[in-house]
Amino acid sequence: MKQGIYEIKSNVKIAKDVYKMVLAGDTSAITATGQFVNILLEGKYLRRPISICDWDGDSITLIYKVVGGGTEQMAKMPIGEKLDLLVGLGNGYNTAKSGAKPLLIGGGVGVPPLYALCKKLIAEGKKPQVVLGFNKAEEVFLKDEFEALGATVTVATADGSVGVKGFVTDAMKDLDYDYFFTCGPEPMFRAIERTVTVSGQYSFEERMGCGFGACMGCSCKTKYGNKRICKDGPVLEREEILW
Repeated sequence: MKQGIYEIKSNVKIAKDVYKMVLAGDTSAITATGQFVNILLEGKYLRRPISICDWDGDSITLIYKVVGGGTEQMAKMPIGEKLDLLVGLGNGYNTAKSGAKPLLIGGGVGVPPLYALCKKLIAEGKKPQVVLGFNKAEEVFLKDEFEALGATVTVATADGSVGVKGFVTDAMKDLDYDYFFTCGPEPMFRAIERTVTVSGQYSFEERMGCGFGACMGCSCKTKYGNKRICKDGPVLEREEILW
């Protein structure tokens, strides 16, 4: 983990209430896809955890949804503004267990960390399929970007306005895969757990206090004892989770 000052290079709306922010700064602390940053915002006591969508040698891409005062504050930030970030938090995904045909399942703002994961899997010679779940067409984002990487993408919308009508589990029914990675809300996870027959990794979205394991505010029970989502997670393996 590193703390640093990062400068906003762009901050644009890409879907309903969803924004893409690119920050310039040190990315050396990022070691795995699925890690996150914790952002200090003026007037807010707790930092805001945001998953890392992508990064390179000197920039970080974040995609976030406006759901409260903190993210609303972020959406109004101009190019050139500087932010205090904790970078390289969490354990990230382990691609060594993915098999040759992994399935990536994202729901809403759980989609962004799967983008860098998809890039990594393709670089490793694997053939990922991607299922993206949203409520309606106006909320869809990153579909074209995943396809540009070379992945096969299926979109599911609850109202049927684009893609498969229903949920991610409806879009998964006829797909052939030997492992899965997912990020999204817990109700989606529970539905996936009732559907899948292979191993996989869940990345949990959780309210966090410190973001690096000190406060124990995001601890959860697993088969191997209590684990902190921010430090020991956010990625947990299917076999260790107690539902």
